[in-house]
Amino acid sequence: MAILYISSVEKFSGKSSFCLGIGKKFQQEGLSVGYIKPVSFSARQENGELVDEDALFFKRYFHLPQPVSELVPVAITPNLVEAILTGKVKEDFGEKLKKACSNCSKNRDLILLEGAGTLREGHIVGLSAPRVTRLLNAPALVIIKYATDFGVVDDALTAKARLEDKLLGIVINMVPRPRMQYVEEVICPYLEAQGIKVFGVLPHERILASITVKELVEVLDGEVLCCPDRTEELVEYVMVGAMAVEQALSYFRRRPNKAVITGGDRPDIQLAALETSTKCIVLTGNIRPSPIILGRAEELGVPLVLVRHDTFTSVELVENYFGRSRFYQEKKLTRFEELINERFNFSFLRSALRL
Repeated sequence: MAILYISSVEKFSGKSSFCLGIGKKFQQEGLSVGYIKPVSFSARQENGELVDEDALFFKRYFHLPQPVSELVPVAITPNLVEAILTGKVKEDFGEKLKKACSNCSKNRDLILLEGAGTLREGHIVGLSAPRVTRLLNAPALVIIKYATDFGVVDDALTAKARLEDKLLGIVINMVPRPRMQYVEEVICPYLEAQGIKVFGVLPHERILASITVKELVEVLDGEVLCCPDRTEELVEYVMVGAMAVEQALSYFRRRPNKAVITGGDRPDIQLAALETSTKCIVLTGNIRPSPIILGRAEELGVPLVLVRHDTFTSVELVENYFGRSRFYQEKKLTRFEELINERFNFSFLRSALRL
């Protein structure tokens, strides 16, 4: 049995996506794949049961028999943190993780460990990334989200310094397409010369950073006025409708698959948005639309979302959420699978893990 620890230098870098992409690829090749999230900072208790969105998804996707409490052996909650800080809990979390890994690895060819969002998390329970990799003798693949050229290099060198010989390699993710050639032809050779294997360089894809209409509604605490069956549609862009109506139509035609945020008192802008590729319209100021607007939106299948916030606040809230959305939507999964098959070195990984 092989173990692979997948971590990242910063949050929202795509490690869950890579867990899925790698697991699915090897599963298609006939291998039995398991999953563990050693330490969860997002787990919660519901009706006496542990809930973690990632673990639940992987449990269903890979048909894992273990309960979530075993797939997430250590859930860091506010109560646990307080108990640790006050000395009320002195549990050996390392042993708890080893036991869970032993149980989950039965009849599995590969166990994927989804690490924390950063390389520094987990110290409070003695399960930082370096500690987990040594405890389970697991090589680590680190996902690095592109921000700048030198930032990628610093992040890669930091991963090497933290994980030392347990660093199997890195993936550079979300690279703007104009920087792809430079990253591949300049940065990658430099990192390889530093002893850091680069398993892949993936471009930034707008659809992978998109959010659903439903998530947008949740972020804005909004009310869906029509077409609730269309809230799983993906929003790739946000546009503000604050211009004169003469410019609105040409402006909205610039972006497909968008959400338009505009005042509830601008029916002219709302009608213009409905004539273009719009996934939803957010009506700010808690002003309900006219029956004409509501009827046209229902006819076209475009949800109208009523929110209390002003336009500026609504735009800020939504834009801050982009890139943090979960990857569970089928369109995202399909596109990411295409990307990872094109641009990830599976043959090297297979050899390194002796699969």
